[in-house]
Amino acid sequence: MYSLTPGYRIPALQRGLSPAETMLTKANAGLGSAVLMSALISPPPLWAFGTVGVTAALMNLAPGPRSIARWATVGYRHLRERTAPEAVFNRPGATATWALYPNHGVMQDELQRGAWHEAFSRALTFAGNQTRTAGVQVHVSHHATVTDHTTHTQTISVHVPKGLTGQPARLLDTLAGEFARLGALTPLDPAPIAEVSERRAGWVALKDGRYASTARITAWPDETAGDLMPRLLLGEQTNRSLAVLYRPLPAGQSRRSAKLQTAAAGAYTLDEVKAETHSRASTTTRAALIQGATLVDLDAYLTVWADSPQAITDARYQAVLTADRYRIRLDWLPGQQHRAHVMTTPHGAATQKGAIL
Repeated sequence: MYSLTPGYRIPALQRGLSPAETMLTKANAGLGSAVLMSALISPPPLWAFGTVGVTAALMNLAPGPRSIARWATVGYRHLRERTAPEAVFNRPGATATWALYPNHGVMQDELQRGAWHEAFSRALTFAGNQTRTAGVQVHVSHHATVTDHTTHTQTISVHVPKGLTGQPARLLDTLAGEFARLGALTPLDPAPIAEVSERRAGWVALKDGRYASTARITAWPDETAGDLMPRLLLGEQTNRSLAVLYRPLPAGQSRRSAKLQTAAAGAYTLDEVKAETHSRASTTTRAALIQGATLVDLDAYLTVWADSPQAITDARYQAVLTADRYRIRLDWLPGQQHRAHVMTTPHGAATQKGAIL
């Protein structure tokens, strides 16, 4: 499950779109289609083309990791939300959290590790196919605390939104049985979210004395060779947390998404080498969907912890060096650090989609 090759997942161009941005995207697409269709009957005024073009430019031109419109949204939220509202991380629904410790030697042995990932993939497929629409969220976190001896803590959390299914307890119990095959599974009551006492553009200070800086992972290497955790967490001198939030899509939505991805790649990709890469990924995706797999909308976050502003700056710099070495791209979420650190805690499972741009 952690190969992260193109096609098995949606690295989610839409992962951070808020409901307002989604509505604007659909409205702009509809307006553009209407203008083009009307041009077949009678030429529309020039300002109509200009309006559609300016809107599309604002929503698609990307001076950095985000488009211009999404940068404006981040700025607006920075002014409006000085603190993280509780409703963002505490949506109504059923949530369960477990501490998971894989059996000894699983992650070191290539065959056992592959079987572990396949079992987790089956659990995601089951979760996605229990509802008509996507909404079930599976959150996996790994925390490394460095002292004289490094301590590792792994958690798995599942959130089923209210009204998505009539029997959320049945879904949670079934997933608990699936996860129990992966190792020692123990029910866990997550600690309360640490309150923020001071916030800066690149880090936050928490009331318990810690400092945190969180980045979203926006690009992965084509193949991780199964050693993603050692690259980011093991052998480091700073405390780090890595979390991945999975949103499995139902079978029907997975097929439609794969079809749209294939059509878009064929229509808008002019680079022949890139088009061939998309074609191979599309073929692999089709084979996986035929075998009963599902696409998964994916978000991943990395948090570094320290006990002073200078230490958190150094820890962040070391994280950037590690990411650059292994071709992992980090977006440090300027203006959202006051809530981004929650994404590497079990509370991230119940986070509203689009809360972290």
